[in-house]
Amino acid sequence: MQKHPCRWLSLTLTAVLSAPTLAQAPDWKAFDAYVADAAQEWGVPGLAIAVVKDGSTVFARGYGTTALTSGTVVDEHTLFSIGSTTKAMTAAALGLLVDEGNVAWDDPVVQHLPSFRLADDNVTRRLRVRDLLTHNAGVPNTDLLWYEQVRTTDDILGRMRFVEPVAPPYTTFVYQNVMYAAAGRLTEIISGQSWADFIDESLFTPLGMERSVALLQRTRQRDNVAEPHHLVDGELVQIENASVDSVAAAGSVWSSVAEMAEWAKFLLRGCRTAEGKALLTEATCDELFEPQALIDREMYPAMRLYENKWFTYGLGWFQTDYNGRNLDFHSGSIDGLIALHGLVRDEGLGVIVLANRDHAEVRHALMYRALDLFDATLDPAERRDWNREIKDLFDGLAAEATAPAPGGRAQDPRPPLAHSAYRGTFSDPFLGDVIVSVEGDGLILRFGRQTCDLESLGGDIFDCRWQARWRGGGTVSFVAESPGRIGSIKFAGRELRRRP
Repeated sequence: MQKHPCRWLSLTLTAVLSAPTLAQAPDWKAFDAYVADAAQEWGVPGLAIAVVKDGSTVFARGYGTTALTSGTVVDEHTLFSIGSTTKAMTAAALGLLVDEGNVAWDDPVVQHLPSFRLADDNVTRRLRVRDLLTHNAGVPNTDLLWYEQVRTTDDILGRMRFVEPVAPPYTTFVYQNVMYAAAGRLTEIISGQSWADFIDESLFTPLGMERSVALLQRTRQRDNVAEPHHLVDGELVQIENASVDSVAAAGSVWSSVAEMAEWAKFLLRGCRTAEGKALLTEATCDELFEPQALIDREMYPAMRLYENKWFTYGLGWFQTDYNGRNLDFHSGSIDGLIALHGLVRDEGLGVIVLANRDHAEVRHALMYRALDLFDATLDPAERRDWNREIKDLFDGLAAEATAPAPGGRAQDPRPPLAHSAYRGTFSDPFLGDVIVSVEGDGLILRFGRQTCDLESLGGDIFDCRWQARWRGGGTVSFVAESPGRIGSIKFAGRELRRRP
């Protein structure tokens, strides 16, 4: 694995503000070295971590640089995308409106958002406000609606009526970002403000989160901002940001570990500010962490490494038991940037990890390591080396993922048609337009802002590799309506008809 040549020992440090109330205080110097070594081993260009305990930030550090070749040194104030850890803020924002009496968790969504429709009218009528936040409405993942598309939030929500359910409501857990976008739109209708402004004024301002911004586009007003990185053809490179702003309530916030620590302390104080002001009532704050959905599938491979008896989802939080402790947590991932936020509320303990390399699962290792520092039942000399265990696990998973599939990729022995036969615009009420054109000697497919090169696998089957290589690709099949005449295209699990 490539080692980033950052000056890992030239760290920006924040003084410990208070000592944890344990018989033996954590050895922060040793933890600092552990984090630095782990970040370097995973090849992360930049990483920041904060730990809060009993109302104080007891550790906050930055490591590496904001960009691989020309970045500045990361410190505790560096802004990173916090990805889907934004969802907890969206839930809290709705909680503010609940406390004002403007909405109730069990109100029908259409009472406040009458234009919102799903394919099943019965489900549309039954859908409650809380169901927008729990991933258990029976709706499949619909990220293709927004990822690298040029669409408004209302356009995205309008296409949800073309999505067939995968299960009855409340019977299965399927991660759903667009439903959070609906929660954000509902927040806007009730509050009369944009979701981003409401988050800024209602949460960031009272918590003193002055550098945090609710949208990618607002990071242009800030300095000290991390850049995303991804492994492309075996080389770690800086990539472009993928915007989440069209479904902002699902994951568009950018923040630092210093300010996320303030957010964590607010939650650990029962949704009270540092001055003691309750922004949410006790009942509403508790409701954010009340289990809403049982998760019956693996979401985080790192959880294989310890025994856990339950796994649920609240309002913007995953929940599980970790060594007999109740852990609320959420990760965030968008191209080249990652986040992890964990809370042990019974102990007033929180951990935040932010970094700028795609799916760098060092985040889980550091969270578990930090949690173990405050477990008095563990002998410090016998603490698990979570970085080693999780690195080995994910190295093995990566090897499995790159192993050739048995039998290889499907091939068609027939020769393909002339390129001009495949040219056209193919449409679907859910996905919109997919455009296939001839450019030079090759075929190009365009979907939203994404472009892929089509390479024949024989017959009418093509390999589609996105030109932004970190986005991967897939297989596209053309379907003939008569000999030599293409009538539709099979793309992303759907069949799109050719427009006249």
